Amino acid sequence: MTLIPFDDRDGFIWMNGKMVPWRDAKVHVLTHGLHYGSCVFEGERVYGGKVFKLREHSERLLKSAELLGFTIPYSLAEIEKATLDIIAKQNITNGYIRPVAWRGSEMMAVSAQQTKIHVAIATWEWPSYFSKEARQRGLRLQLSKWVRPGPDMAPTASKAAGLYMICTLSKHAAEDAGFDDALMLDYRGFIAEATGANMFFVIDGALHTPTPDCFLDGITRRTVIELARKRGIEVIQRHIKPEELKQVSEIFLSGTAAEVTPISQIGDQSFNVGRMGLQLMEDYSARVLA
Repeated sequence: MTLIPFDDRDGFIWMNGKMVPWRDAKVHVLTHGLHYGSCVFEGERVYGGKVFKLREHSERLLKSAELLGFTIPYSLAEIEKATLDIIAKQNITNGYIRPVAWRGSEMMAVSAQQTKIHVAIATWEWPSYFSKEARQRGLRLQLSKWVRPGPDMAPTASKAAGLYMICTLSKHAAEDAGFDDALMLDYRGFIAEATGANMFFVIDGALHTPTPDCFLDGITRRTVIELARKRGIEVIQRHIKPEELKQVSEIFLSGTAAEVTPISQIGDQSFNVGRMGLQLMEDYSARVLA
């Protein structure tokens, strides 16, 4: 597969209120967001030319910045318009959107209240995060050695760039070992999430999902819960211990990138790609196109 670098593509990126040629959308090496992690972002999907749940994503971007102590210099309406403008400019029908906001390079120290806040929105055509073959057979997960921090250790309710460092480390380790992704526990030892997606477990016909009190309550996660309840499926949000995996009949992930994707293995334990997960995968596919 030919790798196309993300800094060397045709088209435009919306950046600080302007349409900037893709290759010119750059930041300085001394940008605070690079050195100190003062950066937040979103991941959004375009289906049939429409952004799925644009309002929820845009609101979360603003909230994430607030949790990191800075204010994005654009209103909710301006962010949404810029998103739709760049989709039209790039002629995206089915793809991915990456809004990102970060502190600039005016100050280079931990304290950086006077830095300018920059915002960019990029979009590109993008297929499923996981391959079709992997989704059909179910993903294989390795247990990560890294754990999700507590809400008194990091701004865990934000979609902040720095919080994904341990996700990258976990996913690289899993792939190096022949797995597709990693299962992350939280700081208390409960099951948290995969490296970029929430998790659901079928136990005795009910759908169980970890309480998102130290990781994101995903927008896709909330959609799956809504779809499950419409089908009369009992949804239970609670803390789940790793040893409870012995009681699980099927598992699947949910996320903007992952969509709804079955899990067939965690460590040395195998699971069936089951009826409930496949049904909710179909329901989700129909929902995003509605």
